[in-house]
Amino acid sequence: MKPNTQVKIRNIIMKNPVMPASGTFGIEMKDLVDFNKLGAMLPKSITYKAKDGNPPKRVIETPSGMLNAVGIQNKGIHHFIEHEIGEFEKFSSPLIISISGYSTEEFIEMVKLLHERKGVAGIELNISCPNLAVGGESFGMDPVATYDIVRAVRRHTDKAIIAKLTPNVGDVTLIAKAAEEGGADSVSLINTVTAMAIDIKTRKPILGNITGGLSGPAIKPLAVRMVWEVANTVTIPVIGVGGIMNASDAIEFIIAGATAIQVGTANFVNPSIMEDIILGIEKYMVDYKVNSIEELCKSIITGNSTNTCN
Repeated sequence: MKPNTQVKIRNIIMKNPVMPASGTFGIEMKDLVDFNKLGAMLPKSITYKAKDGNPPKRVIETPSGMLNAVGIQNKGIHHFIEHEIGEFEKFSSPLIISISGYSTEEFIEMVKLLHERKGVAGIELNISCPNLAVGGESFGMDPVATYDIVRAVRRHTDKAIIAKLTPNVGDVTLIAKAAEEGGADSVSLINTVTAMAIDIKTRKPILGNITGGLSGPAIKPLAVRMVWEVANTVTIPVIGVGGIMNASDAIEFIIAGATAIQVGTANFVNPSIMEDIILGIEKYMVDYKVNSIEELCKSIITGNSTNTCN
Protein backbone atom coordinates (compact mmCIF):
# COMPACT_ATOMS: atom_id res chain seq x y z
CA MET A 1 0.00 0.00 0.00
CA LYS A 2 1.29 3.45 -0.91
CA PRO A 3 2.06 5.55 2.21
CA ASN A 4 0.14 8.72 2.94
CA THR A 5 2.48 11.61 2.11
CA GLN A 6 -0.21 14.30 2.32
CA VAL A 7 0.34 17.25 4.65
CA LYS A 8 -1.74 20.32 5.49
CA ILE A 9 -0.91 23.93 6.30
CA ARG A 10 -4.09 25.82 7.20
CA ASN A 11 -6.29 25.15 4.16
CA ILE A 12 -3.43 24.15 1.85
CA ILE A 13 -3.58 20.45 1.09
CA MET A 14 -0.21 19.26 -0.24
CA LYS A 15 0.03 15.83 -1.87
CA ASN A 16 3.54 15.50 -0.44
CA PRO A 17 5.77 17.63 1.82
CA VAL A 18 8.18 18.80 -0.90
CA MET A 19 8.34 22.33 -2.33
CA PRO A 20 11.07 24.63 -3.66
CA ALA A 21 12.70 27.31 -1.56
CA SER A 22 12.00 30.81 -2.82
CA GLY A 23 14.72 32.18 -5.06
CA THR A 24 15.61 28.82 -6.58
CA PHE A 25 12.50 28.13 -8.64
CA GLY A 26 10.93 29.82 -11.65
CA ILE A 27 8.53 29.18 -14.51
CA GLU A 28 11.52 28.47 -16.78
CA MET A 29 11.87 25.12 -14.96
CA LYS A 30 8.54 23.78 -16.23
CA ASP A 31 10.27 21.73 -18.93
CA LEU A 32 12.71 20.23 -16.41
CA VAL A 33 10.42 19.31 -13.51
CA ASP A 34 6.76 18.28 -13.37
CA PHE A 35 5.19 21.07 -11.34
CA ASN A 36 2.06 18.95 -10.82
CA LYS A 37 4.07 16.42 -8.79
CA LEU A 38 5.25 18.97 -6.24
CA GLY A 39 3.62 19.45 -2.87
CA ALA A 40 3.52 23.17 -3.63
CA MET A 41 5.08 25.77 -5.91
CA LEU A 42 6.99 28.73 -4.47
CA PRO A 43 8.49 31.25 -6.92
CA LYS A 44 11.16 33.85 -6.13
CA SER A 45 10.29 36.58 -3.63
CA ILE A 46 8.44 39.59 -5.02
CA THR A 47 8.72 43.16 -3.75
CA TYR A 48 6.15 45.94 -4.03
CA LYS A 49 8.24 48.02 -6.43
CA ALA A 50 10.67 46.78 -9.09
CA LYS A 51 14.12 46.04 -7.69
CA ASP A 52 17.41 45.91 -9.59
CA GLY A 53 19.22 43.73 -7.09
CA ASN A 54 22.82 43.93 -5.96
CA PRO A 55 25.95 44.65 -8.04
CA PRO A 56 28.01 41.68 -9.30
CA LYS A 57 29.47 39.33 -8.32
CA ARG A 58 26.27 37.95 -6.95
CA VAL A 59 26.90 34.22 -6.62
CA ILE A 60 29.99 32.19 -5.77
CA GLU A 61 30.61 28.57 -4.85
CA THR A 62 32.00 27.82 -1.39
CA PRO A 63 33.10 24.55 0.23
CA SER A 64 29.88 22.53 0.70
CA GLY A 65 27.70 25.45 -0.26
CA MET A 66 26.89 28.58 -2.19
CA LEU A 67 27.18 32.24 -1.24
CA ASN A 68 24.74 34.62 -2.92
CA ALA A 69 23.80 38.27 -2.79
CA VAL A 70 21.32 38.56 -5.66
CA GLY A 71 19.23 41.15 -3.84
CA ILE A 72 15.72 39.95 -4.78
CA GLN A 73 15.87 41.32 -8.33
CA ASN A 74 12.32 41.42 -9.73
CA LYS A 75 9.91 43.66 -11.64
CA GLY A 76 7.53 44.28 -8.75
CA ILE A 77 4.26 42.73 -7.71
CA HIS A 78 2.06 44.50 -10.25
CA HIS A 79 4.14 43.17 -13.13
CA PHE A 80 4.19 39.74 -11.51
CA ILE A 81 0.40 39.61 -11.23
CA GLU A 82 -0.18 40.97 -14.74
CA HIS A 83 2.42 38.94 -16.63
CA GLU A 84 3.74 35.99 -14.59
CA ILE A 85 1.44 34.59 -11.94
CA GLY A 86 -1.00 33.17 -14.49
CA GLU A 87 1.61 30.72 -15.76
CA PHE A 88 1.95 29.16 -12.30
CA GLU A 89 -1.83 29.04 -11.82
CA LYS A 90 -2.13 26.62 -14.74
CA PHE A 91 -0.69 23.81 -12.63
CA SER A 92 -2.56 21.74 -10.03
CA SER A 93 -0.08 22.07 -7.17
CA PRO A 94 -0.90 24.77 -4.60
CA LEU A 95 0.78 28.11 -5.31
CA ILE A 96 2.48 29.95 -2.46
CA ILE A 97 3.83 33.43 -3.17
CA SER A 98 6.84 34.81 -1.31
CA ILE A 99 6.83 38.55 -0.67
CA SER A 100 9.38 40.90 0.83
CA GLY A 101 9.02 44.54 1.79
CA TYR A 102 10.71 47.48 3.47
CA SER A 103 7.69 48.65 5.44
CA THR A 104 4.52 47.28 6.96
CA GLU A 105 2.52 49.22 4.38
CA GLU A 106 4.30 47.48 1.49
CA PHE A 107 3.57 44.06 2.96
CA ILE A 108 -0.09 44.96 3.49
CA GLU A 109 -0.55 46.23 -0.07
CA MET A 110 0.99 43.08 -1.53
CA VAL A 111 -1.16 40.82 0.65
CA LYS A 112 -4.28 42.69 -0.44
CA LEU A 113 -3.41 42.12 -4.10
CA LEU A 114 -2.65 38.43 -3.60
CA HIS A 115 -5.77 37.90 -1.51
CA GLU A 116 -7.82 38.62 -4.63
CA ARG A 117 -6.14 35.81 -6.62
CA LYS A 118 -8.08 32.56 -6.32
CA GLY A 119 -5.08 30.68 -7.64
CA VAL A 120 -2.91 31.72 -4.69
CA ALA A 121 -3.15 29.27 -1.80
CA GLY A 122 -0.74 30.92 0.60
CA ILE A 123 1.70 33.74 1.21
CA GLU A 124 5.22 33.39 2.60
CA LEU A 125 6.53 36.49 4.34
CA ASN A 126 10.24 36.93 3.70
CA ILE A 127 10.93 39.11 6.73
CA SER A 128 14.71 39.23 6.31
CA CYS A 129 14.74 42.59 4.52
CA PRO A 130 15.47 45.73 6.58
CA ASN A 131 12.58 47.53 8.24
CA LEU A 132 13.35 51.07 7.18
CA ALA A 133 10.95 52.50 9.73
CA VAL A 134 13.10 51.34 12.63
CA GLY A 135 16.58 52.04 11.34
CA GLY A 136 17.23 49.09 9.05
CA GLU A 137 17.14 46.02 11.30
CA SER A 138 15.19 43.26 9.58
CA PHE A 139 11.65 42.50 10.75
CA GLY A 140 12.66 38.91 11.47
CA MET A 141 15.42 39.77 13.93
CA ASP A 142 13.08 41.19 16.55
CA PRO A 143 10.12 39.37 18.17
CA VAL A 144 8.02 42.52 18.47
CA ALA A 145 8.60 43.52 14.83
CA THR A 146 7.84 39.96 13.73
CA TYR A 147 4.60 39.90 15.70
CA ASP A 148 3.57 43.30 14.38
CA ILE A 149 4.16 42.50 10.69
CA VAL A 150 2.40 39.15 10.85
CA ARG A 151 -0.50 40.64 12.80
CA ALA A 152 -0.81 43.49 10.32
CA VAL A 153 -1.08 41.29 7.23
CA ARG A 154 -3.26 38.70 8.98
CA ARG A 155 -6.07 41.26 9.06
CA HIS A 156 -6.16 41.41 5.27
CA THR A 157 -6.35 37.77 4.20
CA ASP A 158 -7.66 34.37 5.22
CA LYS A 159 -5.07 32.64 3.06
CA ALA A 160 -2.32 30.66 4.75
CA ILE A 161 0.50 32.86 6.04
CA ILE A 162 3.99 31.41 6.41
CA ALA A 163 6.70 33.43 8.15
CA LYS A 164 10.20 32.70 6.83
CA LEU A 165 12.69 33.01 9.67
CA THR A 166 16.30 34.09 9.60
CA PRO A 167 18.96 32.11 11.48
CA ASN A 168 20.89 35.31 12.18
CA VAL A 169 19.38 35.78 15.65
CA GLY A 170 20.27 34.77 19.18
CA ASP A 171 17.18 32.62 19.82
CA VAL A 172 15.05 31.68 16.81
CA THR A 173 12.35 30.19 19.05
CA LEU A 174 11.45 33.68 20.31
CA ILE A 175 10.91 34.85 16.73
CA ALA A 176 8.91 31.73 15.84
CA LYS A 177 6.63 32.13 18.85
CA ALA A 178 6.08 35.80 18.00
CA ALA A 179 5.09 34.84 14.45
CA GLU A 180 2.63 32.27 15.78
CA GLU A 181 1.10 34.73 18.23
CA GLY A 182 0.79 37.27 15.42
CA GLY A 183 -1.35 34.85 13.42
CA ALA A 184 1.07 32.90 11.20
CA ASP A 185 -0.19 29.48 10.12
CA SER A 186 3.35 28.14 9.71
CA VAL A 187 6.99 29.14 9.95
CA SER A 188 9.71 28.17 7.48
CA LEU A 189 13.35 28.03 8.51
CA ILE A 190 16.09 28.65 7.96
CA ASN A 191 16.83 31.43 5.52
CA THR A 192 20.46 31.81 4.47
CA VAL A 193 23.23 32.48 6.99
CA THR A 194 25.01 35.82 6.62
CA ALA A 195 28.54 35.12 5.39
CA MET A 196 31.48 36.58 3.49
CA ALA A 197 34.33 35.57 1.17
CA ILE A 198 37.55 37.49 0.38
CA ASP A 199 39.83 37.30 -2.65
CA ILE A 200 43.30 37.13 -1.09
CA LYS A 201 44.94 38.31 -4.33
CA THR A 202 43.00 41.57 -4.50
CA ARG A 203 42.36 41.68 -0.74
CA LYS A 204 38.76 42.63 -1.42
CA PRO A 205 35.39 40.96 -0.85
CA ILE A 206 34.38 38.71 -3.75
CA LEU A 207 30.70 39.63 -3.63
CA GLY A 208 29.66 43.03 -4.90
CA ASN A 209 27.47 43.42 -1.82
CA ILE A 210 30.43 42.42 0.44
CA THR A 211 28.32 39.95 2.44
CA GLY A 212 25.76 37.44 1.23
CA GLY A 213 23.71 34.45 2.26
CA LEU A 214 25.29 31.05 2.72
CA SER A 215 23.19 28.05 1.65
CA GLY A 216 23.74 24.40 0.79
CA PRO A 217 24.98 21.35 2.76
CA ALA A 218 27.24 23.49 4.97
CA ILE A 219 24.24 24.91 6.85
CA LYS A 220 22.15 21.74 7.15
CA PRO A 221 23.14 20.73 10.72
CA LEU A 222 22.41 24.27 11.89
CA ALA A 223 19.04 24.23 10.14
CA VAL A 224 18.07 20.82 11.55
CA ARG A 225 18.87 22.02 15.07
CA MET A 226 16.79 25.17 14.67
CA VAL A 227 13.85 23.26 13.18
CA TRP A 228 13.94 20.87 16.13
CA GLU A 229 14.02 23.76 18.61
CA VAL A 230 11.15 25.59 16.93
CA ALA A 231 9.04 22.44 16.52
CA ASN A 232 9.30 22.02 20.30
CA THR A 233 8.17 25.61 20.84
CA VAL A 234 5.25 26.34 18.50
CA THR A 235 1.98 24.52 17.79
CA ILE A 236 1.83 25.47 14.10
CA PRO A 237 3.48 23.45 11.30
CA VAL A 238 7.18 23.99 10.70
CA ILE A 239 8.68 23.94 7.20
CA GLY A 240 12.32 22.88 7.18
CA VAL A 241 14.83 24.33 4.73
CA GLY A 242 18.60 24.57 4.57
CA GLY A 243 21.01 22.28 2.72
CA ILE A 244 18.56 19.59 1.63
CA MET A 245 20.28 17.79 -1.24
CA ASN A 246 18.51 14.41 -1.25
CA ALA A 247 15.70 12.38 0.30
CA SER A 248 17.77 11.44 3.35
CA ASP A 249 18.29 15.11 4.17
CA ALA A 250 14.56 15.79 3.78
CA ILE A 251 13.66 12.87 6.05
CA GLU A 252 16.09 14.14 8.67
CA PHE A 253 14.23 17.46 8.80
CA ILE A 254 10.85 15.72 9.05
CA ILE A 255 12.05 13.54 11.91
CA ALA A 256 13.30 16.72 13.62
CA GLY A 257 9.75 18.05 13.51
CA ALA A 258 9.15 19.57 10.06
CA THR A 259 5.73 19.03 8.50
CA ALA A 260 7.11 19.96 5.07
CA ILE A 261 10.45 20.85 3.52
CA GLN A 262 11.85 23.26 0.94
CA VAL A 263 14.63 22.49 -1.52
CA GLY A 264 16.94 25.34 -2.52
CA THR A 265 20.55 25.07 -3.63
CA ALA A 266 20.05 21.49 -4.86
CA ASN A 267 17.76 22.80 -7.63
CA PHE A 268 20.77 24.51 -9.23
CA VAL A 269 22.68 21.22 -9.25
CA ASN A 270 19.80 19.02 -10.43
CA PRO A 271 16.54 20.71 -11.48
CA SER A 272 14.64 17.42 -11.12
CA ILE A 273 15.91 16.76 -7.59
CA MET A 274 12.53 17.51 -5.97
CA GLU A 275 10.90 14.64 -7.86
CA ASP A 276 13.73 12.35 -6.71
CA ILE A 277 13.21 13.48 -3.12
CA ILE A 278 9.46 12.79 -3.30
CA LEU A 279 10.13 9.25 -4.50
CA GLY A 280 12.85 8.79 -1.89
CA ILE A 281 10.53 9.79 0.95
CA GLU A 282 7.89 7.35 -0.29
CA LYS A 283 10.44 4.53 -0.49
CA TYR A 284 11.70 5.25 3.02
CA MET A 285 8.16 5.17 4.39
CA VAL A 286 7.51 1.81 2.74
CA ASP A 287 10.82 0.34 3.86
CA TYR A 288 10.37 1.45 7.46
CA LYS A 289 6.59 0.89 7.56
CA VAL A 290 5.76 4.53 8.23
CA ASN A 291 2.12 5.20 7.40
CA SER A 292 2.09 9.01 7.28
CA ILE A 293 4.27 12.11 7.35
CA GLU A 294 2.68 13.02 10.67
CA GLU A 295 3.84 9.73 12.16
CA LEU A 296 7.38 10.38 10.93
CA CYS A 297 7.30 13.99 12.08
CA LYS A 298 6.45 12.96 15.64
CA SER A 299 9.25 10.39 15.80
CA ILE A 300 11.67 12.15 18.16
CA ILE A 301 9.92 15.33 19.24
CA THR A 302 10.57 15.56 22.98
CA GLY A 303 10.04 17.91 25.85
CA ASN A 304 6.78 19.82 26.24
CA SER A 305 6.05 20.23 22.56
CA THR A 306 2.42 20.45 21.44
CA ASN A 307 3.37 20.70 17.76
CA THR A 308 0.84 18.77 15.71
CA CYS A 309 3.07 18.18 12.65
CA ASN A 310 0.09 18.86 10.40
